[in-house]
Amino acid sequence: MALFLIGSRVVRFGNSQLRFYSSCLNMKKGLVLGVYEGENKDEVILTPTAAKYNEIVNGKLLTNINLAGPKIKKSKTRVFWGIENAQHACIAVVGLGKQNLGVDPLEEIDEGKENIRSAVAAGCSALDSVDVKDIDVEAMGNAEAAAEGAVLGTWFFQEFKNPSKQKVLPKVQLYGEEQSAWQVGKIKAEAQNWARRLGDTPANLMTPTIFSETVSNVLGGLGVKVIVHDKAWAEEKKMGSFLSVSRGSVEEPKFVEIHYQGGNPQDAPIAFVGKGVTFDAGGISLKPATHMDEMRADMNGAACVVASIKAAAELKLKVNIVGLIPLTENLPSGSATKPGDLVTAMNGKTIIVDNTDAEGRLILADALCYAAEFKPKFTLDIATLTGAMGIALGAAATGVFSSSTELWEVLRAAGTATGDRVWRMPLWQHYNGKMTKPTKSADVNNVSKVKGGGACVAAGFLREFASTEAPWLHLDIAGVMSSNNDDLNYLQPGMSGRPTRTLIEFLQKMSS
Repeated sequence: MALFLIGSRVVRFGNSQLRFYSSCLNMKKGLVLGVYEGENKDEVILTPTAAKYNEIVNGKLLTNINLAGPKIKKSKTRVFWGIENAQHACIAVVGLGKQNLGVDPLEEIDEGKENIRSAVAAGCSALDSVDVKDIDVEAMGNAEAAAEGAVLGTWFFQEFKNPSKQKVLPKVQLYGEEQSAWQVGKIKAEAQNWARRLGDTPANLMTPTIFSETVSNVLGGLGVKVIVHDKAWAEEKKMGSFLSVSRGSVEEPKFVEIHYQGGNPQDAPIAFVGKGVTFDAGGISLKPATHMDEMRADMNGAACVVASIKAAAELKLKVNIVGLIPLTENLPSGSATKPGDLVTAMNGKTIIVDNTDAEGRLILADALCYAAEFKPKFTLDIATLTGAMGIALGAAATGVFSSSTELWEVLRAAGTATGDRVWRMPLWQHYNGKMTKPTKSADVNNVSKVKGGGACVAAGFLREFASTEAPWLHLDIAGVMSSNNDDLNYLQPGMSGRPTRTLIEFLQKMSS
């Protein structure tokens, strides 16, 4: 009888089985297979790949499943030892839920794909927990989703721990022939992992200068053009709103400009604008100390932009992209912008800075103005902009404000496919008025004088600087910044890198 693991409990039978268990561990090769829930508790429905494997091992897989209890619930795992004596020491069987699941219109999610991501992550985790580091994963009906679950679920940020204490991360690869789809999912997940790494790196090791150098090295190696502008350039462009945020820090601000040319040269580009505050203390309007360390990830919008462009280059998407990233720290000092100060944006509009902790919109204002110079097909900005968005939607979805229903629907479909959902928020003139009417001494205030609708009024502020000649989307990702409070089992605690895969899927749809 084989030795197997149910959940986290190892079941052992006799000394000979214990010796066999030890030898299996030394082989360090595992396989993740899927099983669906049947209509009754005793029905076992193997995936086609699992069924073929069961034939190869003369029915031993199904025999062991039945011995352990055939009902394997969604995302639950059983690990069996000694089913075969050749390639795989152990087999993780994971529950995929019901068969033939598609898009749930109420949940706005492709349940079949999401179940695969969760199941694969659970299976890899179960094998990893018993020190199996070389893992084959079957496609489970969608190799792209399987790759995403495997690559996202086996990675976490640990690079600054003592090397002797760092965990060896598993190596995962496809068991089967759907290599093309697997590679697409792998590229998407690795892009999100890069965004996670950028977001979790301590702020003293991810300054505006280091961020710009990192992006230049990574994207430059893929043939993407990266230009790093300095403070003098921003002054020449009259980016007074952006520069006002940087005044409190000794770190020089940078403005990164990225050009990916995958489409026809004459085609208008898509403009991607990402908020790049590499640390946000709030400036003179100082944040509370609790959880301020998480503000190292206030550049997650920038991280999502560069990660999406990286994937676009690796996938060779037929689209042109201009990435624009204003990079700065927001700190208090004797030279910092004070509440009530007036600054002037690139388009000539004057701004009263009533709250220096509403800095993201200030740097995005000039970036949106600059984006218009490229006459883009449309502009999309993405930012950890408001705590209000986290209150409104929690970690369930990214809030989206869009001047184009057509583009919104494409983005919504992308989020449904990736499992990283988006939700449309109102972009009404009512909210613009909250920013333009409070004072007669300037064109715009950077915060509303009236409480309520914080994410909406922030979008209203940005609308004053976005071009009216092309559609515009604003994504507020403050609620999805961290994976500590979401229910995605394929993201370990830390910064989430969301919604990178949704942006990549969106670009894929636009390129086609």
